[in-house]
Amino acid sequence: MAKKHWIIYIIRNRYDELYTGITTDITRRFQQHQLGKGAKALKGKAPLLLVYQSKLANHAEALSFECQIKQLTKAQKERLVTDQPLYLVDYFVKLSGIRIT
Repeated sequence: MAKKHWIIYIIRNRYDELYTGITTDITRRFQQHQLGKGAKALKGKAPLLLVYQSKLANHAEALSFECQIKQLTKAQKERLVTDQPLYLVDYFVKLSGIRIT
C-alpha cells in the first residue's frame, strides 16, 4: 500500500486574505473550497487562488506546520508564499523567533 502524504496549502481569496489548511488530496480539497463546500472562512470570498503547497510526511507534521503558519503575521505568510520553500522545516529554522515543536 502506498504511503499517504499530507499537503499543507495556502489559498488567497478576493480580499487578499490567506487561508491555511491541510489535506491528502489538494485537487479535491481546492475544488471543494471553490464550490463553497470547504471551510466557512472561504465561503463567498471567491475567486480563490492556490498560492502555496508543500508535501509533508504525516498527519502530525501537517498539523504542526498548519498551527505554526496560522501564528505567522500576514507579512511572514506573504514571505512564505513568495519564497515557495520546498522544505518547511528548513524554512522555519531560518525564521527568527520561531521554533520547531
